[in-house]
Amino acid sequence: MLDYAALNALAAVVREGSFERAARALHVTPSAVSQRIRQLEEKTGGALLVRGQPCVATEAGQQLCRHVERVGMLEHELRDALPALGMGSGEAGDERVTIRVAVNADTLATWFIAAASAFAAQEPGALLDLTVDDQDHTAERLRSGAVLAAVTALAQPVAGCNSEALGTTHYVAAASPGFVREHFAKGVGARTLASAPSLVFDRKDRLQARWVRRICHRNVETPRHWIPSPSAFVEAACSGMGWGMHPVSMVAGALKEGRLVELVPDSMLPVPLYWQHARAAPKLLERLGAAVRAAATSGPHALAQ
Repeated sequence: MLDYAALNALAAVVREGSFERAARALHVTPSAVSQRIRQLEEKTGGALLVRGQPCVATEAGQQLCRHVERVGMLEHELRDALPALGMGSGEAGDERVTIRVAVNADTLATWFIAAASAFAAQEPGALLDLTVDDQDHTAERLRSGAVLAAVTALAQPVAGCNSEALGTTHYVAAASPGFVREHFAKGVGARTLASAPSLVFDRKDRLQARWVRRICHRNVETPRHWIPSPSAFVEAACSGMGWGMHPVSMVAGALKEGRLVELVPDSMLPVPLYWQHARAAPKLLERLGAAVRAAATSGPHALAQ
């Protein structure tokens, strides 16, 4: 029989990042958390955590954390179906289940919160732990077991997962009118793009490079400002700091008002998005998926279908 007090301690350390914060979340002492994990490591015959700041799970530790998450979701559903069972064993923290999801920053800044809010209202006993990563890399979080579901640009299902299309985000290359006059008076091409500052979200962001290759039919190295915030990214473009790739729904107002202009008309870059989740998903995860699909297809930031 698995020791679920120890498993919950392991999951809490991975989720909170340290023994001290895990102890506060579980309402026990750090030494109790340490003892439970040490006993679990002795039982499994190997390390389950890499101690550090933050603490991270080993591959074996990730397997156990995934098991704890799924058991928690199943118990959540069972309590809903059989209220007489009560709210669990009584150990602090087991009343709610946490679902880890990977999502890209633009999705989080536009339509995903509508999905999260709808799900939270429907499932008050569930908590969401959202991890932000580039849409080309969120599937890696799913593959490693760090999350149970992800919004991703990968259509091919990760092993053990289902994949369903959500729609397409269209990105527009845009800058302020003044920036365009200063840097692209002679047109948008390899020479002007090589000298005009661009805006890039982070080191994983390849949207600008993909658009440049599409326009110039070759790679062009561009000067870069790194701005890892969707709202600041748009503000930087409007202020004339550089040109960047923006979700159309985020800059529709700025384009209409003339604060931003498209570098090359009708050159939007489509990025299809998919919802991938563990195939052996409890109903709780299925309900989250339903909320995600609804939010992705409605509202001012709805994806193109």
